[in-house]
Amino acid sequence: MIDGIDLETLLWLAGMLVFGGAVTGILAGLFGVGGGAITVPVLFEVFGVLGIEDEVRMPLAVGTSLAIIIPTSFRSFRGHYRKGAVDTGILRKWAVPIILGVLLGSVIARYATPAVFQGAFVIVGGITVTKLLFGRESWRLAEQLPSGNILRLYGMVVGLLSALMGIGGGALSTLVLTLHGRPIHQAVATSSGVGMLISIPGALGYVAAGWGRAGLPPDALGFVSLLGCALVIPTAFLTTQIGVNLAHSMSRRKLEILFGLFILTVCVRFLLAMVM
Repeated sequence: MIDGIDLETLLWLAGMLVFGGAVTGILAGLFGVGGGAITVPVLFEVFGVLGIEDEVRMPLAVGTSLAIIIPTSFRSFRGHYRKGAVDTGILRKWAVPIILGVLLGSVIARYATPAVFQGAFVIVGGITVTKLLFGRESWRLAEQLPSGNILRLYGMVVGLLSALMGIGGGALSTLVLTLHGRPIHQAVATSSGVGMLISIPGALGYVAAGWGRAGLPPDALGFVSLLGCALVIPTAFLTTQIGVNLAHSMSRRKLEILFGLFILTVCVRFLLAMVM
């Protein structure tokens, strides 16, 4: 993994990962996301500099991101739960469908090309950005969430797409909840719990999906880089509460605009990667 890389470059890359961890933690608390939309691009670039083969570079970034999300999503959820903003009823109903979707996404990850992961970011992110930046209160699919199989289908789709995107599901579940009449603060808070449902089975699934694949670095456990986790997780864990406090100090519209601009930036980054 480090052949041909000098010490100065390695220190710079380590600094990138530590900084990315700090930003990941703030975003996890601020938007109820696991921070994968920042860690995946950062890891993707770092793995490229380290000479990781293109065939495994993107799934390695996604799998490592899901592992990193485990502690950040837990800390984000705990912060929002203490403020009484989490709808635990939705989380209970979504638990099994989300996990099934994540496992399906992990199976797909073993055979998918990098464009599949990047395309998932661009398509889903584009829909989310449109709703957040240009949507109105009247933009709703319904005044409340459906019940039964439709609600379970929502959960499965959130789990599947999140596993392919390497995110904690916050952007997707927030979109679903706000389109069904839930206030943005409650949607963000509840989405922090979705991150826990996605990250644990997702990380384990990527370990299994990448097991024995050629071209992975020595520190990798399947499609999960242990070095990446070791550098990102500590700073992310320390900064999550900052994001939680910021989220509850902002107006609904300001939070929507910031969330939309954040997702738009990520979409542009991966769209460029697909066409270049």
